[in-house]
Amino acid sequence: MAQWLQVHPDNPQARLLKQAAALLSQGGVLAVPTDSSYALVCHLDDKTAADQLRRIRGVDEKHHLTLLCRDLSELSVYAKVDNRQFRLLKSCTPGAFTFILEATKEVPRRVSHPQRKTIGLRVPEHNTLLQLLALHGAPLLATTLIPDGETEPLNDAQDIRDRYEHQVAAVVDAGACSMQATTVVDLTPMGNGGDPDLIRSGGGDVTLLGL
Repeated sequence: MAQWLQVHPDNPQARLLKQAAALLSQGGVLAVPTDSSYALVCHLDDKTAADQLRRIRGVDEKHHLTLLCRDLSELSVYAKVDNRQFRLLKSCTPGAFTFILEATKEVPRRVSHPQRKTIGLRVPEHNTLLQLLALHGAPLLATTLIPDGETEPLNDAQDIRDRYEHQVAAVVDAGACSMQATTVVDLTPMGNGGDPDLIRSGGGDVTLLGL
């Protein structure tokens, strides 16, 4: 049964976040709050956990998973970013954007897109999640928590616990999140002189993209 880690939304208790970080290191899949909706997260280098994350979400290897990063410096370790792409990233982070970029060799091939070798990346703006990332010490592999067969993300921790208590290791409850998923933008065309491609409108303000 999933552990229930109820934290203060502004000042999350360090001992509870340490429990969450320990579960991630042990291969657990967690439901965590973000600045868009709740997300499923796991350790990047744990194949079994990544497979479980995909099963819960109901997606295959062609679905772009996302790396949640602490800042742009960490993001640039896992994605190939040129100067033009970096300027756009800087204008939109932190925030409710997911960016598709070419993955570097630091990203395991099994979690990047099998044909395009791309990965989703984002820098969230949520205090609880950022503190968890700091304790974990590395990006987390993530996907928006949209139930299989549904279209809307979940934002209520109790509902998530009721639905997934036998599939996730813990639910980190920091209160309700937005009901919007992230705005998804493919930045790979910029590497060839093109413009960013808006894949999905969501919580991120598209006017920041200059589209």
